[in-house]
Amino acid sequence: MVSSPVEAALASDVAAWAKRGGLLFRQARHAASMNQKALASVSGTSRTTLSAYEHGRKSPTLETAGRILDAAGFRLVLEPKVEFAGRMRGDGRAFHVPSRLQRLPVAAALGVARLRDRVYDLADREQRRAAYTLLLCEGTPRELLDHVDGVLLADLWDELDLPPDIRAEWRSLVEEARHGAGVIN
Repeated sequence: MVSSPVEAALASDVAAWAKRGGLLFRQARHAASMNQKALASVSGTSRTTLSAYEHGRKSPTLETAGRILDAAGFRLVLEPKVEFAGRMRGDGRAFHVPSRLQRLPVAAALGVARLRDRVYDLADREQRRAAYTLLLCEGTPRELLDHVDGVLLADLWDELDLPPDIRAEWRSLVEEARHGAGVIN
């Protein structure tokens, strides 16, 4: 049977989500130091079925996915997506602004950032200030997601040496963070 382009695209999307879901199950299982047999037993599924989920050959229901992740010590969470708008500086260089600020896990927020052939210790306030200045001016969306914590940015905001156009684009996000809104976990 020949499928329409829409049906083919949908089937491709479903396959991609099945692979991502499988990766999540494997990561959760490994983080819990469990083998497939143990996780399957605790979550009330068979090892064969869990293997099919992990390899993207089969997709679980949302309830089953939640049960498996719960058995591994994790939870299924819905969080808002962060999208980016590209902007141009007065000098013609591009920069990116997120739709919202996020909270990073402590290890990432105070970890190490490798940016433009330099290493920044984000636990050190001065190095974090330098890294955030660089990130807001030149960071890619991925770099911003990986290294900029909304609360830490709000705390440093007045100390950042930013061009006026970049400061203007980020200001409302920082003000929202300072008032307890707009920063997601």
